[in-house]
Amino acid sequence: MSISIATIRDVREAEAVIREHVSPAPLIRSYALEKELGFSPSRRVWLKDYGWTPSGSFKLLGALNWMANNLERIGSHPVAAHSSGNFASGIAFAGMRYGKRVIIVMPQSAPRVKFELTRSFGAEIRTYDITRDHETGERDRLTREIAEVEGAIQASPYDDPHVIAGNGVGGLEIVAELQRQSRTVSQFFCQVSGGGLMAGHALAIADGFPNAQIIGVEPAGADDFRQSLAAGSRVRIERPTSICDGLLSYDVGEHNWPILRKLVQQSVVSSDTQTQAAMRWLWDRHGLRTEPSGAINVAALLNRRVDLTGDGDLVVVISGRNVDDDAFRTWIA
Repeated sequence: MSISIATIRDVREAEAVIREHVSPAPLIRSYALEKELGFSPSRRVWLKDYGWTPSGSFKLLGALNWMANNLERIGSHPVAAHSSGNFASGIAFAGMRYGKRVIIVMPQSAPRVKFELTRSFGAEIRTYDITRDHETGERDRLTREIAEVEGAIQASPYDDPHVIAGNGVGGLEIVAELQRQSRTVSQFFCQVSGGGLMAGHALAIADGFPNAQIIGVEPAGADDFRQSLAAGSRVRIERPTSICDGLLSYDVGEHNWPILRKLVQQSVVSSDTQTQAAMRWLWDRHGLRTEPSGAINVAALLNRRVDLTGDGDLVVVISGRNVDDDAFRTWIA
């Protein structure tokens, strides 16, 4: 069965949708990372910080574009989705903007801030035990049940061309700002879980900066994409583990895989301990409170996971800030 693959044209078309609802997330120069990495004065490091969006992460970009492109199909039906929390608040925000009822399936153990944000946008939440989901398949069963019993239209948090294209608008923002400043990019670092964020951004970065090296970062206990690149086909991890709750998909989506395989040169891993240290570093140097999934790219940089040779700039995605106070303080202690 053939599947629809998102293109740079789809990303550009999504930009008009996104601009109706949210402004670009800031692209911030990190003088501290430039110093830490020993960069020459001609090279710069940029943080693309999606913590500034209404949902506190990048996820509302893809959610908004998915909602806008499925309005006729949704009609009076509710929308159902499973999420570790950030897509939950993203699709809830989209539902609020378009006047659609949203039902979310979330882990019982998701951060409180993600529950609160999702409910603040009007969504309903059903919970499941993520520690046993690899045995029970409860997450997918609950989502299917909502679709079958309540007539809901299912939205994928990452494995959908409209989600990929919407997320890619953030990549267009990066390209536009750096081209405005007449900058070039040597390396682009982005988290990989289901692949929706990276696939969309890879389309935009590869189009705007064809010579840029596009690098994925994953938790050491959830590196299905790294394994997939090595195998040449999608690899599934039955029980991914990490404090990065937003990066625990079992495998990359089939709509994402062709884009990732073509455009992403490599994927590296960071341990949870290294990610905690990066969270502390971002807090100390920039006053940024990031969730583990948001900080993992900085962990890869601080631990010199990649050869950074080149004469262009380096761009790092900070994908989200939705972490509970007590957990954050424990992790950075």
